[in-house]
Amino acid sequence: MLQQLLAGLLAAVAYGVVGVAMMALGYVLVDLATPGRLRDLIWVQRNPNAALLLVSGLLGVGIILTTAIAASSDDLVAGLVGTLAYGILGLILMSLSFLLVDAITPGKLGEELATPDLHPATWVSAGAHLVIAVIIAAAIW
Repeated sequence: MLQQLLAGLLAAVAYGVVGVAMMALGYVLVDLATPGRLRDLIWVQRNPNAALLLVSGLLGVGIILTTAIAASSDDLVAGLVGTLAYGILGLILMSLSFLLVDAITPGKLGEELATPDLHPATWVSAGAHLVIAVIIAAAIW
């Protein structure tokens, strides 16, 4: 029983490290999409657009990673590789959705995200993030 507990704790730590790395990468991608520093937009200027976009990305990554972990086999290494691969795929597709929304709508979405008033385009982009995450989660199963 102790051996199973230790194996489970090791797996939790390993998956946690992958999760934190994916969330950090997601943060960097949102930071690149918004003019200015994301940390200043959210924590200093209290910008709701930047916060909503970041939250949707984090939730999306969480949905994907949780599904990948739940669907992984008892092989920890294979599970970690699959979880990492699906996480990266999700981040790529969420970034592409941001670029697509930016391309088909007037103005520059990144600039709109830096405005202090909540912009409807932020909701569209955030919704796209979550839809992509759910689609990937369904594909994993």
